Amino acid sequence: MGDAAVEPALVQTLAVSVVKSSRCISLSPSFQRCSLSSWIQENIKKKECCYFVEDGREGICMCGYPKVHHTDEAIKPEEFMGEQWDQQRHVREVPTDAFGDINFGGIRQKTAKYIRVSSETSAEVLYQLMTERWKLNPPNLLISVTGGAKNFYMKTHLKDKFRRGLIKVAQTTGAWILTGGTHTGVMKHVGSAVRDYTLSSNSVDGQIVAIGVTTWGIIHNRHGLVHSEGRFPAHYYLDEQGQGRLSCLDVNHSHFLLVDDGTQGHYGVEIDVRGRLEKLISEQPLGNKESGVKIPVVCVVLDGGPGTLNTIYNSMMNSTPCVILEGSGRLADVIAHVAGLPLLKVTLALIHRLLKRFFAEEYESFSEIKIIEWTKKIQDIVRMPQLLTVFCIDEEKNSDLDVAILQAFLKASRSSVSVGKQKRERQLELAVAWNRVDIAESEIFTEESHWKSSDLHQAMFSALVGHKSEFVRLLLENGVCIRQFLHHQDTLHELYTHLPSCLFLRKLAKRAPRGTKIALNHVSDEVRHLLGSFTQSLYVPASPCQRVAKPNDDICLTVPAKGHSVELPCFEEKRAPDTVWDPGRDLFLWSVLQNKRELAEITWEQCSDCMAAALAASKILKKLAEEGGDNGEETESMRELAKHYEKRAIGVFSECHSNDEQRAQKLLTRVSPSWGGATCLRLALEADDKSFIAHSGVQALLTQIWYGEIAVDNPQWKLLLCMVFFPLIYTGFLAFRRDEAMRREAERTEEEKLVMDSVTGFCADDRDRPQNRDQSQKSHVRPLNCWTRLMGLFTCPQVKFYWNIASYFGFLCLFAVVLMTDFQPSPSWKEFLLYVWLISLVCEEVRQLFNDSDGFGLQKKAKMYIKDLWNILDVLSIMLFIIGLACRLQASGTVFYVGKVILCIDFIIFCLRLMAIFTISRTLGPKIIIVRKMMMDLFFFMFLLSIWVVAYGVAKQGILIQNEERLNWIFRGAVYEPYLIIFGNIPASIDNTQFTMDSCSVNGTDPLKPKCPVLNDDNIPVFPEWLTIIMLCVYLLFANILLLNLLIAIFNYTFTEVQDNTDTIWKFQRYELIKEYHSRPALPPPFILLSHLYLLIIHVLLRRPTDKHRHFRQEVSQAEDEELLSWESFMKDNYLSSLRQDKSQSVEHRIQDTVEKVETMSELLEREHDRGSGAVAKRLARLEEQVSQSTKALQWIMDTLQSQGYKSKQEAPIMACAVKSTESDPSESTGHEPEEEKTHHFYARQHYYPDSAVKRFPVPEEKVPWEVDFPPYYPPIYNQQETPDSESSALDSHRNPAGRTGIKGRGALKGLGPNHILDPVITRSEGSVLEFLAVWEETAGCWTFPGGPAQPGAPLPKRLETALGKKLYQKIKAKIESGTGVKEVYKGYVDDSRNTDNAWVETTVITVHFDRRSLLTGDGGEMGSCSEQFQWQEVSSRTAVRPYQREALRLIAQLHNTNF
Repeated sequence: MGDAAVEPALVQTLAVSVVKSSRCISLSPSFQRCSLSSWIQENIKKKECCYFVEDGREGICMCGYPKVHHTDEAIKPEEFMGEQWDQQRHVREVPTDAFGDINFGGIRQKTAKYIRVSSETSAEVLYQLMTERWKLNPPNLLISVTGGAKNFYMKTHLKDKFRRGLIKVAQTTGAWILTGGTHTGVMKHVGSAVRDYTLSSNSVDGQIVAIGVTTWGIIHNRHGLVHSEGRFPAHYYLDEQGQGRLSCLDVNHSHFLLVDDGTQGHYGVEIDVRGRLEKLISEQPLGNKESGVKIPVVCVVLDGGPGTLNTIYNSMMNSTPCVILEGSGRLADVIAHVAGLPLLKVTLALIHRLLKRFFAEEYESFSEIKIIEWTKKIQDIVRMPQLLTVFCIDEEKNSDLDVAILQAFLKASRSSVSVGKQKRERQLELAVAWNRVDIAESEIFTEESHWKSSDLHQAMFSALVGHKSEFVRLLLENGVCIRQFLHHQDTLHELYTHLPSCLFLRKLAKRAPRGTKIALNHVSDEVRHLLGSFTQSLYVPASPCQRVAKPNDDICLTVPAKGHSVELPCFEEKRAPDTVWDPGRDLFLWSVLQNKRELAEITWEQCSDCMAAALAASKILKKLAEEGGDNGEETESMRELAKHYEKRAIGVFSECHSNDEQRAQKLLTRVSPSWGGATCLRLALEADDKSFIAHSGVQALLTQIWYGEIAVDNPQWKLLLCMVFFPLIYTGFLAFRRDEAMRREAERTEEEKLVMDSVTGFCADDRDRPQNRDQSQKSHVRPLNCWTRLMGLFTCPQVKFYWNIASYFGFLCLFAVVLMTDFQPSPSWKEFLLYVWLISLVCEEVRQLFNDSDGFGLQKKAKMYIKDLWNILDVLSIMLFIIGLACRLQASGTVFYVGKVILCIDFIIFCLRLMAIFTISRTLGPKIIIVRKMMMDLFFFMFLLSIWVVAYGVAKQGILIQNEERLNWIFRGAVYEPYLIIFGNIPASIDNTQFTMDSCSVNGTDPLKPKCPVLNDDNIPVFPEWLTIIMLCVYLLFANILLLNLLIAIFNYTFTEVQDNTDTIWKFQRYELIKEYHSRPALPPPFILLSHLYLLIIHVLLRRPTDKHRHFRQEVSQAEDEELLSWESFMKDNYLSSLRQDKSQSVEHRIQDTVEKVETMSELLEREHDRGSGAVAKRLARLEEQVSQSTKALQWIMDTLQSQGYKSKQEAPIMACAVKSTESDPSESTGHEPEEEKTHHFYARQHYYPDSAVKRFPVPEEKVPWEVDFPPYYPPIYNQQETPDSESSALDSHRNPAGRTGIKGRGALKGLGPNHILDPVITRSEGSVLEFLAVWEETAGCWTFPGGPAQPGAPLPKRLETALGKKLYQKIKAKIESGTGVKEVYKGYVDDSRNTDNAWVETTVITVHFDRRSLLTGDGGEMGSCSEQFQWQEVSSRTAVRPYQREALRLIAQLHNTNF
């Protein structure tokens, strides 16, 4: 893959992706139309008549257009006056005036592109228009549908097969369908197929591209399409009743090329343009340009007449395969009936009968010369069976038309001149481009084929880039080795350069600074950002010297959003020592980053570290979805895929845990080199995969870490008792894990000993016992001593937790005592102890902040610290304590009291922090999570409640009180009192009956009483009592009943929703608590200060590195790592196998399987019915034919008996047995036909004489011999050079010995009669293979001998001296002159395209053999400079050569005793 091939794809990918994602200026539709109009007017022309001459009809020109459609210059031309009308001279090209969009109306508002083009428009311009201006993707297959232009009947079953098959092949392969574009005949059937697909499909991206190429002058209602600036849209209506001799456009086509030659009413103008367009498309590269595969073209034929025969003949002569639909009528059935017959049986008489049978009344209008020409073309078509495929609906093997179409091209490619390996790779590349796994399985990956991994790499790359997951799986099953495929980093670079538009590609483009290059290290940086900073880089960073070393290997990418270029280097980068090359990981990561689920699933199955890969994918996808923001479906699909891989990780781990718990736990804490040194446990935590952490196996590991060296099954009361009376641990009162391990190992050793004793039948003797004892002692775990038991007890995280709880309760008690009984101006010893205790807590929080054992970095660690709610409470409580302490130490009494108040509030926060101890409890831990969720609900509820409280409070305060100025009483009246009403404290101020003057202050002078409401002279409130009571009732109704019940409902919903997940969430949060106490010093506060002092000396003064958590992160040896990964892969296979088994046994799968079987049975029954009815029809036809022939035979016998002599009035008819042999199905062949029948010369009867426009007279196969009478034979005379009259008169004296050729004269040969040439066959032995030197002949499309005319007496043709080089030429010449190793193998007539009836080529074939030692130029290194393509080819029947040369090669193989 070169840079030239990579650069356009990458530029287009990045440009499209960044433009879509960025807020750049988008082109408006009007601007796009203006751009299209200007381009079309510059490049596309139409034709119009510039000289009006009536054709005999009044007001009608010779061009077919009326006078009103001509310009004034055309009606009265000055330069053409008096001339006869000539289309070549009097039709000119002008800018087109018909293009844009056609709106056909209807329910679905069908719209198509159209343009009027000149018949002289180049195919390159049309292809550019379709791909660049109409934005059509280049096709992977071009289906040219041809046949009857008039409406014809086709059986319903065949019609359905045709429509389904055509749409299926177009949809699956991304093909273009090319038709005539009108609403008649075969084009109408294609349009109906497209319509059915459109109605049944809602996909906009999967629309079928159906291009109609038709003649502008025969379109009905075309005037509405004309506008100089284009029509967007032009409204077109189907009018079949009023079209007359014209035709309407088919409304179901998507694009139209309307070919204009300046005339009106003449059909067939588009044929030449269509042919040139098909030829150009067939020369375009398919997918990757370096593969050499071109876009395949297939011709599909339905019905059809003589014009269709010309189309088929021309297509097959251009090596285009054709598919004939038998049963569609007329010409298609004629060809289908003769397709399987031997060439000698395809006679003129048989064609007469078939034409009469299938064309009915039309047969009478056919002339004898035309039938002869058609017979010759049909024989030439039958002669190329590799290009002809007959789709017979009765044959089971051709039950699907789409398979028949694709198999037709594969069959044609098998007969190409490429060698076997190239043919297979070409076929595979086509199958990948078509995305037809079924074709690849049935036609390519057969039992006979043997593939190397390197042979499939190009197809693998195409399948990956095209996101064809089924093909990727098929290639992996057939031998693709990922390690070999990604052996060079260039391949991985290429894969990243072909990333589609996705979020990761946009992030990657933004990461590269201006003017820098995007390399794999940029990918690694972005992946590390997505995984987390705790991981290492997956790929080595590119050094500056490497960037400078190979600037020519870089690929420049233009990123429109940034306005700068970035480049991807394609050099081989050296890997850093700490990076691991893992091709399975690289391919899986590439698939996940672009969010391709099916592709990622297949590549995940190839990962060696599958569980870590699944968890890493979950983390990456969740991070991408988080950073993608509101990106709609893309981010949602990423979240779904992340959940999918979390389930995959859980499934694999469950399989591992059920098989071996210890190994499974080791997989959790094992450091994965493939994923940046991360562990599965760490990846799951970072990915927030709660379900994975909640797995019983993971929880068992956490529980084991929580208990430390102490056994898990110890009762809690024993542990608490040993905490107080630690000497009990030496009595066996408390079990340790190592003790249990020793006991299990002793039991296992005893069992093994018993098994050995039972097997051998006797005990080991005394001599063996010491050795066995030593081995057992070596295998035993070392027992715990006194110190290790003591350390194991007090370093246990659970014991640390209990001591810290006790210490925290002691702190709270001391704090409460100080606040309530001993808070003096001068601090007491209790208060000083409290300060020391707090200092120990502060030091512990600082240690937790700076303790970075996982390598997150201070910034990431600080973010993680702040995100924890309990840490926030810790910081808040410490800050309040410091503030309160500062106020408490002030001399002022007021400030001193404020300090006490702050400390009292701080005590509340310290008490709330006590809830953290419940998180370890399986019962209370989940309830704390529910409380936190309800607090969030309560916050939003209070916002809603405050609206009602403030609304009622302000209204009530305004009604009752006149101009209250005291702020505290305003707050009381507007907020506080309405809030208390909710809890039943009904105020008396709103009811006059409960009003007293003692309860208020008239002018608000009393600061302890509220202001009185507005009073009258009798000191009675004047506010509207009825209104305040109604307001209170409404407020109570909404606040007490509606809102409070709403709060209860919210709490109930939250509890129900969270209850199912609280256990999972609690298990996930339990990890952080276990990890905190695992790393916490053993001493509780305030004694923990001693531990902090020790850590300060060790890590700050002595500079010793921080120990990582050995229980959470385990380094294993390479051998053990490989063993673990191998076991994990085996467990993964078991898990996937169980998934497939469960899926196959599911109800949905069984229903689907039953439906498929019923459909298959129905189709088989229907096919059997059609086959039976077809067989009956054939038998009846044969019976009728036999009766007719019997009648003729009887009549002939009667005429013979009645006549005198031995002659009858008419020739004897062909009997029924002959008819059966000529009209039988190919499938009914007895198999006794010879493999290769002897036919007459073929190249000498080609339709046109080479390098000329002279057309040969058609000569059918049976009319070639001169002995056969052929009265209509009148061939033209052609001489490339002028000849004397004497030579013309001598033509009859020279007759071609092989028979008629369809042309007289000398042609391009030098003289009449035989023209002799010499064909030397230069052979060599390459191992056990015999090879010959061949030259490629473009006109014949095959390899030929390097022969030619030779001078009289010369042993070799003169052209070989220039082609082979003088040294090799002299060596061959000397060998021929010596006569050693030289033999004549053939002498005679040559089937040459230059032959005529009177001049022909004869050759002498000689063989010259060299062994490997004597032929120094075995590799062609000494050959001279020549435009001819010389190459060594194997002497084999598979090598494509001319017939006479094939026979010569067979004789040469016999001479050398090699297989042919």
